[in-house]
Amino acid sequence: MKKVHILVLKAFIKPFIVTFFIVMFVLLMLFLFKYIDDLIGKGFEWYVILQLLWYASATNVAMALPLSMLLSSIMTFGNLGESYELVAIKAAGISLKKAMMPLIIFVSLFSIGAFVFSDYMLPIANLKMGSLLYDVRTKKADFLIREGVFNNSIPEYSIRAKSKSQSGGKLKDLIIYQHNPGSSGTNVLLAKEGEMYNSKDNNYMVLQLKDGVRYEETSGSKVYNPRQLFTRYYFNQTEQKFDMSAFQMKRTDENLFKSHYAMLNLRQLKYYADSISHFNDSLRNNVFREIQPYYKVYNKYHPSAKAKSQVNYKNFLEIIPEDKRMNAISESSNQVRYIQDVLSLKSTTDTEYSNSIRRYLMEYQRKFTLSVVCLVFFSIGAPLGAIIRKGGLGLPVVMAIIFFLIYYVISTLAEKSAREGSIDATLGMWTAIIVLAPLGVFLTYKSATDSALFDIEQYKAAVKKIWHRFKKQRPL
Repeated sequence: MKKVHILVLKAFIKPFIVTFFIVMFVLLMLFLFKYIDDLIGKGFEWYVILQLLWYASATNVAMALPLSMLLSSIMTFGNLGESYELVAIKAAGISLKKAMMPLIIFVSLFSIGAFVFSDYMLPIANLKMGSLLYDVRTKKADFLIREGVFNNSIPEYSIRAKSKSQSGGKLKDLIIYQHNPGSSGTNVLLAKEGEMYNSKDNNYMVLQLKDGVRYEETSGSKVYNPRQLFTRYYFNQTEQKFDMSAFQMKRTDENLFKSHYAMLNLRQLKYYADSISHFNDSLRNNVFREIQPYYKVYNKYHPSAKAKSQVNYKNFLEIIPEDKRMNAISESSNQVRYIQDVLSLKSTTDTEYSNSIRRYLMEYQRKFTLSVVCLVFFSIGAPLGAIIRKGGLGLPVVMAIIFFLIYYVISTLAEKSAREGSIDATLGMWTAIIVLAPLGVFLTYKSATDSALFDIEQYKAAVKKIWHRFKKQRPL
């Protein structure tokens, strides 16, 4: 019995590790393709890209684990069925349930580990990747001078070089325009040669210029001034410094991202959801109190109007004296507009708070669905592989992709409906699992009873049998 258990565990663990890293590699490539424009041309150090990929791989575990679990379980039991090892196990008097028991325990422990990862590690990975990705996307592209083209990347400067060396450090026939803010004057610098290098702290770019002239035009206003000053300087060698601090990547404080729903654990998600719910309830209760002073009911049977109660008025305005009707209508219109503005503002705020509450509740349920979906996919993949009896990366990959797409489509549609408030947040997160769990039970039953679920000849025989019955019953 122990040898059978070891055989099944070894047959499952190896494909699981391989498929997990394959799926993770594919997801990382998709991540790079998505943000390739934000990474190229910005001069990042190698460790920044490595950190970003590391955090991205941690956030992709939520999608890689279920898919690798499904694919590896189909491959494992497909290989065992194709090589008739499952037949040998059953011939030895060992049921499929007993043979799979250590593997079921292993997958259950693995699912518990997935829950722990989603509650403790995944929020930290989302926080690290979110803050780093924000800094990467907001960083300016590196300063680059192309031959014969003006570069305006540095504020208040326009730089053009007619030609440059292959290394890019030496420039020839330079023109530098400096635009002074708040003044119409422009400074122009011409140089035959220039050498470009960075300061030690990389906060400044230094241009060492040779054999040139500098023109300075000063003007206090945009109006023509015949006495404005024009100065010309000739130089053999000079240096021009440019502030490059805007091109350096600055790390944003991670505390600014900590309140995001994807960066919180279960305790924090519950705290934020309860806090916003309490605040939103108090906001709803205060709406009537705020508009109550503007809500007035006029009753002609009021004790102060007993003398006038016998008079029948066709219109409410007839109660108001003619000289005060316009003022009353204007005041009433202003009060109605104020009430409409208050209700519109409160409605918008209530909608925003309700959306936030739903997102926190959905993320709260996502911590549990990650571990449960691993069990569901194993319950689908293991019996499915035993039924189809095909190993390798052919049919198992096709079947895994089909079932994963079904899960992904149902999950995406249900989560979208939950975000919009069409269905309950908890139901939206569990809809895909509720739909696929009966399928896992059905396939497990079929596998335990040695059902030839995918035997085409069996379905052909059933169709022929039905057709013969139909021909017999059809009148001549």
